[in-house]
Amino acid sequence: MLYTRKGDDGKTKTFGCDQRISKSSAIAEALGALDEINSYLGLCKVEADKMKFLLPNKSKVSILIHNTQKNLFIIQAELAGSKMSITEDKIKELEKIIDDIEKELPPIKSFFISGGTKLATYFDIARTVARRAERRVIGVSEPAFAEASSGKEGKTEVSIFSKAYLNRLSSLLYALARLANHNSQILEESPDYK
Repeated sequence: MLYTRKGDDGKTKTFGCDQRISKSSAIAEALGALDEINSYLGLCKVEADKMKFLLPNKSKVSILIHNTQKNLFIIQAELAGSKMSITEDKIKELEKIIDDIEKELPPIKSFFISGGTKLATYFDIARTVARRAERRVIGVSEPAFAEASSGKEGKTEVSIFSKAYLNRLSSLLYALARLANHNSQILEESPDYK
């Protein structure tokens, strides 16, 4: 069944918690932001597969995105109270991919105006959604949040590796956007601030 009739009062439960929390709570917002980036990555994955978009090592970007989606489920589970967490090797894997992509591109000297190919634009949008998810997750894991909250809404434990993974994710998406345009020989345009 797609509905339980238990959330009609605007409350929900998280993993291993008997207490119901408001769907407008910061934890629900962080979980929703992670769900949002995961869904948007599905769009990026489909478009990357359609375009046969490859990493510099010739592996499929769609597989990378699919594995990233699976990792986001781990972070969601952790945020909801599970003992699961991202491992350090997953961060190092993202960093290696980002480094390999950067070797293919001209150095960054300024901000760039989003656009170019459809795929690059999708990755740019995904980057901004990933940044929002990172901010929401960091927000519920800060001591200031715990002080301003009560009960289950207190500080939520999120590993340093999960936080780092979310940070690297937006860098990866930025690199993929640049690579998509580079491969299509679309020049990056810097804002002129005029």
